Amino acid sequence: MAVQPRADIAVIGGSGLYEMEGLTRVREVRVNTPFGKPSDAVVVGTLSGQRVAFLSRHGRGHRISPSMINYRANIYALKSLGVTRIFSVSAVGSMKESIEPGHLVLPDQFIDRTTQRAGTFFDQGLVAHVAFADPICGDLSGIVHRAAKEVRVTTHVGGTYVCIEGPQFSTKAESKLYRQWGVDVIGMTNIPEAKLAREAEICYATLALATDYDCWHESEESVTVEGILKIMHDNVVQAKKVILQALQYTSEPRTCGCGTALQQAMVTSPVAISAAVKKRYQLFLPPQPKKKSKRS
Repeated sequence: MAVQPRADIAVIGGSGLYEMEGLTRVREVRVNTPFGKPSDAVVVGTLSGQRVAFLSRHGRGHRISPSMINYRANIYALKSLGVTRIFSVSAVGSMKESIEPGHLVLPDQFIDRTTQRAGTFFDQGLVAHVAFADPICGDLSGIVHRAAKEVRVTTHVGGTYVCIEGPQFSTKAESKLYRQWGVDVIGMTNIPEAKLAREAEICYATLALATDYDCWHESEESVTVEGILKIMHDNVVQAKKVILQALQYTSEPRTCGCGTALQQAMVTSPVAISAAVKKRYQLFLPPQPKKKSKRS
């Protein structure tokens, strides 16, 4: 049986980011998970001296709509490869005049307006309630901010990302409502991705690439795919520069709390967890001590 490649860092590419140039010693891995198939094969290789896993969120060729993405399989697949940190790259609409198309935003909060997505791994025989007050890993987002400054990308630090179901864009009434809530950017993909990363004890940071002003902006034309694509190419080039620079600072051990998110979260009694449930969640459960062999 072939040895499964390992990676500590993962990049989840959103609209426009379907591959990472510069990867060497590349292998494509198709991971089977208890939650179905991931969006695509995971591409594992070496980049800037780090073993990196790349996954196209929508599949190569952009085949999968935001609501149809198998977020659980994606995060599970990355965790099974040893990933402990995820850079999530996402195209978003700007909800503030100061966030111009082409700017990078590092949100630190989410508002979940999705309705059709499985938002937890723990749906069968095991209950866990992870803390999610601070949904972004501050340490990892700080690394991204440092990298963005060094490559001179205009970056807004902090802010709220409202995640809508899609695939339709917002109505004007919705867009104006979200602005009243103080939202900074709007997108369709980071929830439940961020929730699942926390359950998987993986550090997660969003690189939100503003491609347009949402339809609230009366002086701008309504959001169109054509308009978004015009600016997306430059955004993706910038995001790749930021990620490449950020990799310089991810070799140190983690000191945040993301890696222990499940320690106090599981509430199901161990004696009530069946063998089938243990098998389903073996990636999340602490290793079982080996039984000592009896000598005759």
